[in-house]
Amino acid sequence: MIDKIWTFRNKKLDDNTINKISDTYRIPRVISTILLNRGVDENDISSYLKKSMSDIVNPNLMLDMEKAVERITDAVSKKEKIAVYGDYDVDGITSTAILYEFLTSLGADAEYYIPDRKGEGYGINIMAVNKLYKKGIKLLITVDCGITAIGEVEFAKLQGMDVIITDHHTCKDRIPTAAAAILNPKRSDCDYPFDSLAGVGVAFKLILALAVKNKLNTTEIFKKYADVAALGTVADVVPLLGENRIIVDKGLKLMQNPARAGLRAIMEVADVLGKKVTSSTIAYAIAPRLNAAGRLGNASKAVELLLTDDINHAREIASALDEENKLRQATEKDIFEEALSMIAEDPNFGKKKVIVLAKEDWHQGVIGIVASRLTDIYYKPCILISHSNGIGKGSGRSIKAFNLFDALSHCQKYLTDFGGHAVAAGLNINMSDLDGFIKEINKYADDTLTPRDMIPTVDIDCPISERALSLDNAKSLSSLEPFGMSNERPVFAVSSVQIADIATVGADNRHLKLKICKNNRYAVCIGFGLGEYASKLRRGDLVDIAFHMDINEYHGTQTLQVNIKDIKLSGQNQKEADV
Repeated sequence: MIDKIWTFRNKKLDDNTINKISDTYRIPRVISTILLNRGVDENDISSYLKKSMSDIVNPNLMLDMEKAVERITDAVSKKEKIAVYGDYDVDGITSTAILYEFLTSLGADAEYYIPDRKGEGYGINIMAVNKLYKKGIKLLITVDCGITAIGEVEFAKLQGMDVIITDHHTCKDRIPTAAAAILNPKRSDCDYPFDSLAGVGVAFKLILALAVKNKLNTTEIFKKYADVAALGTVADVVPLLGENRIIVDKGLKLMQNPARAGLRAIMEVADVLGKKVTSSTIAYAIAPRLNAAGRLGNASKAVELLLTDDINHAREIASALDEENKLRQATEKDIFEEALSMIAEDPNFGKKKVIVLAKEDWHQGVIGIVASRLTDIYYKPCILISHSNGIGKGSGRSIKAFNLFDALSHCQKYLTDFGGHAVAAGLNINMSDLDGFIKEINKYADDTLTPRDMIPTVDIDCPISERALSLDNAKSLSSLEPFGMSNERPVFAVSSVQIADIATVGADNRHLKLKICKNNRYAVCIGFGLGEYASKLRRGDLVDIAFHMDINEYHGTQTLQVNIKDIKLSGQNQKEADV
């Protein structure tokens, strides 16, 4: 267990400011404190809490949107063949589904294409472009990919095929200028006010712009596709702020009683239908099953699930995806154990700030998940590479202080291709360059990461007194939902509480259960995966606890549950409660 640094978002707020916000917006002091400590401007609190569709940005503010709309409108009117070219993760699957469904609703002669992860890899490839050209495709629209495909777009143009790129990944110095339009809010020359849309978010904005062009009711169109857009947005772990927050909030409400046969079926097999649907429901129950299609099989199966109106057919597909997810879990377990063994056998592991592991024929659809798990365990950036015939394909995950995209840019002389984001990226490499790459990326890490950067942090929204440990306060946190990246579930800290009882629970005693007391106020705490603390703590100890406030429901009765994030003996973190 790695010791963590506790950082407090305390902005030294005065009581008058907190009370003013609480009175103005009729919210508890704890909510006002969280919002102000997170830097939400007083003038933005109303829109933050309301999550209103009126705050959705005009899609035509995105650079090239009008070009894209005109080209698509022309293709639809001329009955030109259109292909939606997607990606095999949930963001790409959902983007493909909604754009294809909307285009066909306009009367377009459209089809969709998702490359095979193992045979073709990520993004546009020339073989696929050639295949689509021979089928008579005149307009290729990418979703969740394409921003780095300079040569492939030029090839398509030479074949007489126009390409519209919709993407959200970080742009390199050059972009595919041969494209008819490039929709990406991360373009340096794009003034769109929100650059954190997922791929499905960009596709969704294109749909809304086309709806305006066709004089459709944009509110109805928004509601029709918000469920699938929310699914892709949460699954791609983009910041749940701004427009993403609105899309996900409305989408989750629609998913509570899903109209789509495919969503209903996948929620049935995940055993979440009829339960409260949150961003966690998507992240841990729905998305992994949809992702399994692209990880181990054909992602088109997941697109078909989202498009079908036949509930029986949807249930067949959902059941198959559930089985593939179980196979994915078994494959992941094998690779994870192999990776741990490789780490244990490396005498220089402790000196390396970046984990880079490679093995022949590791499953490309699973290595990213394993890289994420290793990053969580060791708190180091991690890249896993699967190779065959001298060619490696890798997937990486990173820590807060290490921009993986920038690191790969620095090391690009060793790579044949790369792309992604600050915390997640992919790469291709000739295995003859692997040793040089490992040395270079670790040298880059040595130059950019400080010792403190290599210690995980627990970001505390606000310290509270034991009086604030209440079911009412736990219920009030729902106004901050949906939770996700950059809008995490609030973390609180309480200091100098006494352990009244301590035990371990669960299989292999993996979880810690505490009863704490201060000033005759008691609370029950659970620490998932923190069972080893039981050997370090004892009844009567004074401790500081970082935690989430959750609601436990049993037989219709709700009680406060304190979910421990971290625990320290009192005195290691000094902070006075301000709520």
